[in-house]
Amino acid sequence: MAKDFREAALAYHRQYPPGKLEIKATKPLANQADLALAYSPGVAEACRLIVDDPDQVASVTARGNLIGVVTNGTAVLGLGAIGPLAAKPVMEGKAVLFKKFAGIDVFDIEVDERDPDRFVDIVAALEPTFGGINLEDIKAPECFEIEQRLRERMNIPVFHDDQHGTAIIVAAAIYNGLRLVGKKPEEVKLVTSGAGAAAIACLNLLVAIGVKRENIWVNDIMGLVYEGRTEQMDPWKGAYAQSSNMRSLDEVIEGADIFLGLSAPGVLTQSMVRKMADKPIIMALANPTPEIMPEEAKEASPGAIICSGRSDYPNQVNNVLCFPFIFKGALDVGATTINEEMKLACVKALADLAMAEPSEVVVRAYGETRSFGPEYLIPRPFDPRLLVEIAPAVAKAAMDSGVARRPIADLEAYKESLSQFVFRSGLVMKPVFDQARKDPKRVIYAEGEDERVLRAVQSAVDEGIARPILVGRPDVIHTRIERLGLRLQLDKDLEVINPESDSRYKDYWTSYHTLMERKGVTPDVARTIVRTRTSVIAALAVHKGDADAMICGVEGRFKKQVEHIRDVIGLADDAHCFAAMSLLILPRGIYFICDTYVAGDHNVQEFVEITLMAAAAVRRFGIEPKVAMISHSNFGAEPSETATKMRSAVALLHETHPELEVEGEMHADAALSESLRERMFPNSRLSGEANLLMMPTLDAANISFNLMKALGDGLPVGPILLGPRKPAHILTPSVTARGILNMTAVASVDAQAQLERRSSK
Repeated sequence: MAKDFREAALAYHRQYPPGKLEIKATKPLANQADLALAYSPGVAEACRLIVDDPDQVASVTARGNLIGVVTNGTAVLGLGAIGPLAAKPVMEGKAVLFKKFAGIDVFDIEVDERDPDRFVDIVAALEPTFGGINLEDIKAPECFEIEQRLRERMNIPVFHDDQHGTAIIVAAAIYNGLRLVGKKPEEVKLVTSGAGAAAIACLNLLVAIGVKRENIWVNDIMGLVYEGRTEQMDPWKGAYAQSSNMRSLDEVIEGADIFLGLSAPGVLTQSMVRKMADKPIIMALANPTPEIMPEEAKEASPGAIICSGRSDYPNQVNNVLCFPFIFKGALDVGATTINEEMKLACVKALADLAMAEPSEVVVRAYGETRSFGPEYLIPRPFDPRLLVEIAPAVAKAAMDSGVARRPIADLEAYKESLSQFVFRSGLVMKPVFDQARKDPKRVIYAEGEDERVLRAVQSAVDEGIARPILVGRPDVIHTRIERLGLRLQLDKDLEVINPESDSRYKDYWTSYHTLMERKGVTPDVARTIVRTRTSVIAALAVHKGDADAMICGVEGRFKKQVEHIRDVIGLADDAHCFAAMSLLILPRGIYFICDTYVAGDHNVQEFVEITLMAAAAVRRFGIEPKVAMISHSNFGAEPSETATKMRSAVALLHETHPELEVEGEMHADAALSESLRERMFPNSRLSGEANLLMMPTLDAANISFNLMKALGDGLPVGPILLGPRKPAHILTPSVTARGILNMTAVASVDAQAQLERRSSK
């Protein structure tokens, strides 16, 4: 297994291009005009601006979002002093974590210098390049001195992650562990094994959260750190020396509430654990083999709360929970340092986040659901809320403590912008969510027992965008809510329609029979269907006015769901067919594609009708539609049936809806390139880039949508069903909880729009 992992790791790093980083331009460089702006002579204007006002460097360069990850390779992971060249893969790894989790750019810098004085001079001289410095894998005690001197010399944040990142995660875990066992920081006895950089930083931060200095007992390879000891001592370690005749870990562990291990495998024995206080907190963080294996600690003290550095056990202390987010908050306010207030804000935000319900992203990443408790003291690294919660807390602490050079005026808006980074749908969905909150409508979910639906409903309640109704068995829903750690309360936060027993059953099946009796549905069949097909129940609730909109399709076939909606809800008065529009969020922009799931062979008039419905739906996102009729033909080049249909639809739209910006038929590349259109068809009525792509067939739409999604790193929203008499949307089985939440907002806004149309008639 170890051999297989080694080969997989090397293959990962060797895959072309080698390594894990690249430099990517963020501005266009396609022609001479771009070149003149990017370099000479345009770059001189940015230089002059910085000369006049150095703080403007963050507005015209990447420095405000650029970190230097710097090492001399003297203490690399568990590999020791392997040197700066061999440390480079680790520094590249650190860089991609910054980028992945917080969108921060990094230059990794490996310095071949062990002398602390010269190392400090080298790093300090780099200040004009970076917005912050992350010191990495530098051995103790030199790391203390190097960080302290750089903090004194540099006017940007300098952060030794091995010290402070570990300290923040440990402090958050202990803070929450004490919450669970009902002990106060100032009352506990803490014993450590290890007195290196990370251990001392942990102790300093634990003192800041209330642990008393006199209750801390430090042990290292020489035994207890005591007053008068001279062997392997330094000022940082000496600050925790005890006046005591005891000399060993085995002696001082008696009655300890907390064990903090940052040392070596096996130093904490089961007999030592038995000497500890009731419900001890054991932080066994040596990697890969901890000071005591968690199962051994549990055997010795069943009530013990245990953290380790390993990913195969609960409560992994992983620095990625901290460093991307504390730097993000610091960079975004132009902090001159990362101070104690900012670190404590990070601790509190981390601890509080662990008490929230688990994120669906975390469940997908780890394949398990855990809620706050002995095995879930701290969040997991892939929790998307880390950035949204920690960075604003750190930014606020920086502003409150007076170290922010660019204070943020609106922290809520800042938090919203971070949410849009985490959830790429956030920006395009914001106006829809805002509108939904104004008058949240009753949205019924056909698959109300599904875990994704329940997570989405929790978020919908929190966001205030809908009043949820679930189709499902109440006992099953209740059990799953508890298992998922959600806060939903039946009959308070949501309504339930129970297919097995509901007072509306007779009314619903008789209504369904009335609708379907001339389609071969007998009363017995109607009764069975309204007991067993949740999409029919949801559609009947909308039809009868018990709900304002419905969402289904999390399970089952799309075509069958369309049939249920057609049978029960029917088509709108001005619609002759259904269609499905999908929104795709790509790195280069936002595109709506129609018709991705429903359409057959529509005639010209139906195609025009679908285009108008799609354009109206696009406007509900606060976006003015720019419509392109996509074809294999470019502006009349081919006389095929589909090309002719698209061409005729454009002509009809130009005649009946001249206000709509629509053009075609055209190739897809022409739809996305104004310059290409100008060369081929200079009289085009479409300006800029099309955002609503009308496809000639279902095959073309679905294939294009899925190719763009897969190859272009696209994030889908939808499908959005067009044409029903009342709002109804059919999702697909691959949808996430976030996708359901997005469509909840769309459904609620659709219901608002329908009510407004009715009241205006």
